[in-house]
Amino acid sequence: MEDLITCVEEQPQPPSSLPNSWTNQHSDSAQRTDEEPKAVGGFVLVHAGAGYHSESKAKEYKHVCKRACQRAVERLRAGALAMEAVAAALVELEDSPFTNAGMGSNLNLSGEIECDASIMDGKSLHYGSVGAIRGIKNPVLVAHRLLSEAQKGKLSAGRIPPCFLVGRGAHDWAVAHGIPPCPAEKMATKFSLSAYKRNKRKMEIAEKMDTPENPMKRRRQSSETENGSECLDTVGAIVVDQEGNVASAVSSGGLAMKHPGRVGQAAHYGCGCWAQNSCNSNPYSTAVSTSGCGEHLIRTMLARECSVALQAEDAHQALLDAMQNQFISSPFLASEDRVLGGVIVLRCCRCEEDPPSQDLQASLDPHLQAAPRCGARPLPGHRGGGVSADQRRPGWPVALAAVVSQYE
Repeated sequence: MEDLITCVEEQPQPPSSLPNSWTNQHSDSAQRTDEEPKAVGGFVLVHAGAGYHSESKAKEYKHVCKRACQRAVERLRAGALAMEAVAAALVELEDSPFTNAGMGSNLNLSGEIECDASIMDGKSLHYGSVGAIRGIKNPVLVAHRLLSEAQKGKLSAGRIPPCFLVGRGAHDWAVAHGIPPCPAEKMATKFSLSAYKRNKRKMEIAEKMDTPENPMKRRRQSSETENGSECLDTVGAIVVDQEGNVASAVSSGGLAMKHPGRVGQAAHYGCGCWAQNSCNSNPYSTAVSTSGCGEHLIRTMLARECSVALQAEDAHQALLDAMQNQFISSPFLASEDRVLGGVIVLRCCRCEEDPPSQDLQASLDPHLQAAPRCGARPLPGHRGGGVSADQRRPGWPVALAAVVSQYE
C-alpha cells in the first residue's frame, strides 16, 4: 500500500512534558507514578480522504491537514466546544482546492458540484446534515447551523426543526439563515475541471465499447476510470475539547461523474460520522469519521459500528474485527467485487488508571493500514487512530491522509 500521508503538529511544551511516544510514555510510567495526572486540553484529528492520492501533491495534503488542525486548536484555546472546533477544521478542508469537499469538489455528470456534509455533537447527540447541495462554499456550515437551530427546540406551531436537508431546499434554507451563496463558476477549480474533462473522455470511450460483443473490455475501462488518481473522497475531523466533549464532522463532493442528486455517506446518519459522550451504558466517549465509497459505507453504517466497537476493553482488536466483519466481509456487501473505506476514530474517558499500553498503530493484515496518531503528549484514556481497507487487491494505493494535534 501507499504510505499514509501523515504529519504531527506538536504544541510548544514545557521542559517537564511527557515523552512524545506512547510507547515511551508507557515504559516510563513507573518513574512518574508520583505525578498528578494533568487535565486534558484537547485533541484534534483530521483526514483528507481515503482514496488514490497523488504523490506530487503529498505536500499540499499535509499542509491543508495541518492548517485544519491549527484552526480547530485555535478555537479550543479560545474556549470553544468540540462542535465549533470540528466545524472550523472542516471549513479549512473545504476551502482547499486539493480536497474533494466544498470548493474544488468532483463534478457530477452534468458538470455541476453537489456537496454532502454532516456534523454530530457528542454532548447533546444532535446531528445536522445536508445532501446534494449546490452553490454553497462551505456545506459543513449549513449542517452546523441545522444542528444549532435544532438545539433551540421546536419551531412555531410545534413544528419539529429539520436535521437533514437536500438539494434546492438545503440551499434556500442556508441563504435564509445568513450563509452566503457561492456562484457555480467559483466552486470549480482548474483541478476539478481538468478531472471532469478527463473522466468525460473516458466515459465516452467506455460507452463506445459498450456492446454485447465487448462486455469485459468495457468493464475494464470503467474500472480504470473509477480508480483514477484524482479520485479522493470524504474529508473529516474528530475533536475532544477541554471539557471532554467529543464531536465529529465530514464533508464530500461525492464520486466523480456521479448522477445529479446522488447523496453519499457524508450526509447519512450513522454512516459518515458519529460522536457520543460517555454515559452510564458507555464508559468511553467516542468519535468516528469515515471516508470511502459512500454506497458501501451507507449499507454498513460503518461510523456507528466503529463507535460500538470502541467501547470494548480491547478497542484495537474490536476495531479491526468491526472493519473485517462489518465492512470488508459484510453480508450487505457480498455482491460487491471490491469495497473501499477508511475511518479515523477517537475514544477517551476521564479515568486516571494505567495509560494505554497497546498502540493502535499496530501491525495489521494486508487489507488494513493504520492511520497516524498523535505523538504530542498523549494522556491516559485517549486513543486516536484509523484504518482503511481495500478488499479486492492488497497493495493498491489506498491511503487515509491525516494529521493529529493535541495540546494542554
